[in-house]
Amino acid sequence: MIDAPYDLAPGDVLILDKAGRMAASGFGVYTIGLILAGVPMGLVVLAIAQMGVHLVFFLHITTAPDNTNNVLALAFGVLIVFLVVVGSLWIMTDLNTNMMPPAEMMNMHNRP
Repeated sequence: MIDAPYDLAPGDVLILDKAGRMAASGFGVYTIGLILAGVPMGLVVLAIAQMGVHLVFFLHITTAPDNTNNVLALAFGVLIVFLVVVGSLWIMTDLNTNMMPPAEMMNMHNRP
């Protein structure tokens, strides 16, 4: 007998063996899941490679001695973007902490 026939993931098919028990889902389902889990990592690798191509071929960032100003400008730009993103996250976290009402006020509507 099936203990929990309702305990299935969406799109999962209930597979019964000859005795009426639930059987294993199958090797193919796990293989497809493993392949799909690697897609985001592949996209990250391709995005980093594309950034490198843009830096070298479009912005002409190379290791030549006359490229010092370009590298410093790029480093300064990365620093500014980093400061804006981290500062924004810091401010939002601080506001979330400080703007919450005290626990006593949150529970006032539950009192008789």
